[in-house]
Amino acid sequence: MASHSDTLVVFFGATAGANGGKLGSDEREIILLVWQIVDLHEKKVGKLHKCFAKPDTLELTDQCKEETGLTLEDVLNAEPLDKVLEQFQQSVSSEVKCLGRSSYTLLVNGPLVVRQALHPEASKKNLVLPECFFSFVDVRKEFLKCCPNAGSVQKLTLSSMLDYVGLPAVSEQMMGVREVSSMVQLLLCILDEPYNHKFFCVETVNFKFDSGTCSKTEPVDSETVIRARGLPWQSSDQDIARFFKGLNIAKGGVALCLNAQGRRNGEALVRFINSEHRDLALERHKHHMGSRYIEVYKATGEEFLKIAGGTSNEVAQFLSKENQVIIRMRGLPFTATTQEVLSFLGPESPVTDDTEGLLFVKYPDGRPTGDAFVLFSCEEYAQNALKKHKQILGKRYIELFRSTAAEVQQVLNRYMSTPLISTLPPSPIVPVPVLTTPPFLPAASSTRDCVRLRGLPYTAGIEDILEFMGEHTVDIKTHGVHMVLNQQGRPSGDAFIQMKSPDKAFLVAQKCHKKTMKDRYVEVFQCSTEEMSIVLMGGTLNRSGLSPPPCKLPCLSPPAAYAAFPTPPAILSEAALYQPPLLAAPRPPQTTVHSPAHTLAYYPPQPHLYMNMNMNYTAYYPSPPVSPSTVSYFAAPPGAMAAAVAAQAHPVAAQAHPAAAAASSVLPQPGALVRMQGLPYNTGVKDILSFFQGYQYAPDEYSGLVQMNEQARSLIQPKEWLCL
Repeated sequence: MASHSDTLVVFFGATAGANGGKLGSDEREIILLVWQIVDLHEKKVGKLHKCFAKPDTLELTDQCKEETGLTLEDVLNAEPLDKVLEQFQQSVSSEVKCLGRSSYTLLVNGPLVVRQALHPEASKKNLVLPECFFSFVDVRKEFLKCCPNAGSVQKLTLSSMLDYVGLPAVSEQMMGVREVSSMVQLLLCILDEPYNHKFFCVETVNFKFDSGTCSKTEPVDSETVIRARGLPWQSSDQDIARFFKGLNIAKGGVALCLNAQGRRNGEALVRFINSEHRDLALERHKHHMGSRYIEVYKATGEEFLKIAGGTSNEVAQFLSKENQVIIRMRGLPFTATTQEVLSFLGPESPVTDDTEGLLFVKYPDGRPTGDAFVLFSCEEYAQNALKKHKQILGKRYIELFRSTAAEVQQVLNRYMSTPLISTLPPSPIVPVPVLTTPPFLPAASSTRDCVRLRGLPYTAGIEDILEFMGEHTVDIKTHGVHMVLNQQGRPSGDAFIQMKSPDKAFLVAQKCHKKTMKDRYVEVFQCSTEEMSIVLMGGTLNRSGLSPPPCKLPCLSPPAAYAAFPTPPAILSEAALYQPPLLAAPRPPQTTVHSPAHTLAYYPPQPHLYMNMNMNYTAYYPSPPVSPSTVSYFAAPPGAMAAAVAAQAHPVAAQAHPAAAAASSVLPQPGALVRMQGLPYNTGVKDILSFFQGYQYAPDEYSGLVQMNEQARSLIQPKEWLCL
């Protein structure tokens, strides 16, 4: 450290590309190192050294040639960087020893040469830098301590600092030599009267990234957080820290983002120790990690806490062991025990503290999710465990990959925040109108007040679409952006946007058609709400016209026996309000001459209202609260009949399907629903329809399969279908 160092090594470096304030921003390699030793006690100056380094890419930019005065011939026969660094260390150590000194510290004009050039290049080339490159003194900050009125650090240059203290500028032509000579003059000046400066403030570069936990109550400065996008899905927090090598990331400051399916989406939020390091990180926008370029943007502290923050004591205790390698296991059998997992990993991958180093992820009600996190004390054990990737445990193959403390928090937060069944409104008080069109799925209409975006980049998000729309964003309806996902929950490249009027939709289609988004042109077409609904419900929209969703079940016909009276709408809870669209909107209730009865939801056989067996998933803007994934509500017949039929069908369902045993009986009341508990987490609409398909019978077949009392039988009209 400088407070104990006897010697300062004035150091300069130049790259084959941009230099000065943009040094290292273009990933160009170092081609020149210049240094000179200054004895702090005797105030003596050593010999000036200059070394060229041969880059892997033999090319110098015009800017480099102009600023440094170097040509390609100067570096063509030079040694590679690793050899030059060895020469530097041997030369400095020998000279310091000859002076009778024991330690030295680098003195640089700004941190760029160390943080943005040397460390990133050494990381990419797997070079081990000498220890002296992990600490340095910034001459500008030291000068400001002596001359606080000289200006801000960012505006200080060597010429301005020399001029401030009355020293002449160095006339040397070669850039590196001129810079080092200027720094030496400035250094000798502030060491002498009247300043008598002492060097105590040393900046450091972290040797490695330290994982850790972050509490949701911990304050996080938004000026220290960035978002990295385009990461390889298998990248870990250590890989991201390596990408930002030279910059100090806060402890536990890497949070990998997950998508709705719990898989990594190629983004991460990174928190640095201060805003200076964050600003340097932004200069690495579109730098490469392997063959992929990484986009770097500003982010907020709220976004970081949303991903990395946690409050679980269990997680905090699990992550309290420092310097551990975390491995995530996915796809475990729900019945897997701790001993089975330990046996699967084997003796060559001992888990830290045995069972204490294994954390199963569970739902709030204690059911396993199939995920687990494992701690290993060293990299060797973790590598042995990763060799088990996609090997079989029980009857399932298990995925293993590196993880982070922030991902542990995020996965636990995701599952533990899933609402329990008991938090939902009980079925007796929820009327049938809950199955009408959800607030974000518009009613079908032929009005052409929508636009369709086709050919979107798969990485495009809501923010990209809003930026693409530009000034037309103000004309979008509330919750009017619909991202269409495919059956695997991945972007399909399509999106629909509801505008405030057909004129606005026409204007957007004219202005934005074939504009580019992320190097791809996007087609924009005007369409109607009806056409949008067809696509969102699983149909297709192409040049040949509209194709409705496939229909494998008959639509419910309007039962003539029922006189439908409007049921007063109930106030729904937030969870019920945002239930995903299960079926198309039912017909409005109709009145017949028959005796009054309770309302029954039925669905007309119109082409655009078919029951959907391959429903697309949509992401809305803004996103509504997440609906419970373990509870579904399905339309039932009117109260009295539903109670009678459900009471008789329940044993039959239990024998045919174990999951049917969880179906709740329905009380005789208006708008009754059947609540299904214990659904598998990946259950879809198709599975629910298939489950109930076996319990749809024509009246002639009731006697053999479903024993019904006379009261229920009297409510059934010939050739009508029931859905329990």
